[in-house]
Amino acid sequence: MRVLLVDDERHARDDLRNLLLAHPEVEVVGEAANAMEARDQLKSLRPDLVFLDIRMPEESGLELLASLGGQAPKVIFTTAYDAYAVQAFDFGAVDYLLKPVSPARLKRALQRLASSAEGGGAEAEPETNTPVQRLRPGDKILISDGEKIWYPPLSAVIGAEALGAHSIIWLEAASPVIRRSLAFLESRLPEELFFRANRSQLISLRHIESVVPWFSGCLKLNLSGGRSVELSRRQAKIFRERNSI
Repeated sequence: MRVLLVDDERHARDDLRNLLLAHPEVEVVGEAANAMEARDQLKSLRPDLVFLDIRMPEESGLELLASLGGQAPKVIFTTAYDAYAVQAFDFGAVDYLLKPVSPARLKRALQRLASSAEGGGAEAEPETNTPVQRLRPGDKILISDGEKIWYPPLSAVIGAEALGAHSIIWLEAASPVIRRSLAFLESRLPEELFFRANRSQLISLRHIESVVPWFSGCLKLNLSGGRSVELSRRQAKIFRERNSI
């Protein structure tokens, strides 16, 4: 598999190149420090896969990918920021790796790519129609991203965000990605503590720090940990009815 590394930080490209040495099926055929160089390399090298940084000078990785349209190869995003995860998966990314990239996480990303190439797609935990028991407000919750396990109380969960068939859980000091859909999480979490803010985000009412009037009857909720979400007009109406006196 021919791979192109795109990152404006030389040490990040070097680190990733060294990690890829453990995967003999991967051949790094080129590197680029910005979107312009990457565009030239893509035309001349025609790689099968691109490891693409998101935040780069002048033109971001997302902007580069959008400009390629249907000519884009498979992409695994690499970034130090988890805030772009939803956009990355909207662009059809194979995976989304947070820096510094760990060997185990890189291995899983390449396995996911291989599975997709074989027609299996990205694997997710099976979700049946069997009714699930809701967690109680005082419970703790077991969270695993396949590499690390967390066991926080529900009170420590700030919210969750959809990533296709997966979800990213917002904790104070971590944002693990789990193989569960947002709809499944909503069915498990206690209704009195969690609220569906919009189609892609679920939040803990305990972690709302302020409520701000927003455009066209919508609301903006500022959460602990510096996050914020916007409620659609419909959800803002439900939120007001549920929490007003």
